[in-house]
Amino acid sequence: MLHYITTGESHGKYLAAILEGMPAGLTAGLDFINAQLARRQQGYGRGGRQKIEMDGVEYLGGVVKGLTTGAPVGFLLINKDFKIDQMPELFRPRPGHADLAGSLKYHQGIRPVLERASARETAMRVAVGALCQLFLKEFGIEIAGHVLQIGPAKVSGHETENLTVKTIREKSKNSPVNSVSRDADKAMTGAVDTARGNKDSLGGMYEIRVTGVPIGLGSYVHYERKLDARLAAALMSQQSVKAVEVGKGTALAGLSGSEAHDEIFYDPSKGYIHPTDRAGGIEGGMTNGADLVLRVTMKPISTLARPLASVNMKTKQPEKADFERSDVCAVPAGSVIGENLAAFVLADAFLEKFGGDSLTEIKRNYAGYLEQVKKFHGEESKNTGGQAQDDRGET
Repeated sequence: MLHYITTGESHGKYLAAILEGMPAGLTAGLDFINAQLARRQQGYGRGGRQKIEMDGVEYLGGVVKGLTTGAPVGFLLINKDFKIDQMPELFRPRPGHADLAGSLKYHQGIRPVLERASARETAMRVAVGALCQLFLKEFGIEIAGHVLQIGPAKVSGHETENLTVKTIREKSKNSPVNSVSRDADKAMTGAVDTARGNKDSLGGMYEIRVTGVPIGLGSYVHYERKLDARLAAALMSQQSVKAVEVGKGTALAGLSGSEAHDEIFYDPSKGYIHPTDRAGGIEGGMTNGADLVLRVTMKPISTLARPLASVNMKTKQPEKADFERSDVCAVPAGSVIGENLAAFVLADAFLEKFGGDSLTEIKRNYAGYLEQVKKFHGEESKNTGGQAQDDRGET
């Protein structure tokens, strides 16, 4: 349904993206998209590049008079720090970065590798995802991310209980690390300060919650259509991410079946409900109507002011790795990126289920599906296609 591609280098002239498949009639407000880009640049522990750039995109096509047209949508972001052709070549790859493997794979120097592998590329993925958020909002689907951990500092468990998208936004507002806890703010910023003083870096974990998602996005019929797999793939593609969990995730390994699963009840006013959400809103590769809960672990930034051991690729002699201007911690920014990566996947799955060429058509399809789900009774499955049996007399 949806597909996009990005281009550009960290210190190149521009970054750009083309998104194909967005239907016509969506109000494509740049204010919201650029606000998401500004959020991506914030967060305690970010480096000097964020003081140079004031990220904002313009549309190159696919939007006329503020509305999408159904044609591919083009995004353009001009880099202020455009100096790629003047930057020196590097020969000492950084452990944990794409430097070594990328240089050997593409038979070229480290510079073009690091320029494209840089997390600055995610600015365009945030722009694309932000437009997808605007699409999802048309159907009451909202997304919020928040930071659970930076280095040794964590949000306490009781402060993450019963969180909603609304409470995450309220509690994390003005937090320097995008957390819901003021105690954690102090601990996390303190951990970043310590790492900076030690010329080190820190990773951490963030959580994404999505509310308003209908039952039935994704599918169990084919592995490529399983929504949890698609979300995990998108989030794993974010630079520095090393693990993705859905719902209780790895904690399920220590639980019994009676403790792990979400019991099902029926409420005449709400339909089928799950009072708990250990599955993170996904069962059998499909949304089950509960909030989506995703947790993402980011490793520490691989560029260190106190470089690790490496090898000079020209001389093959042991030396310290090269150093480029970098963040100390990018987990708060990562939580913003993750929101928008998830938004793209959910918009894609939504269009897969309710697709049409215009927003009007999709809303009609969606309303019909909700009514169908509301009226469904199990015995109706016996009457698929108007017949209870196939030609062989088998159900």
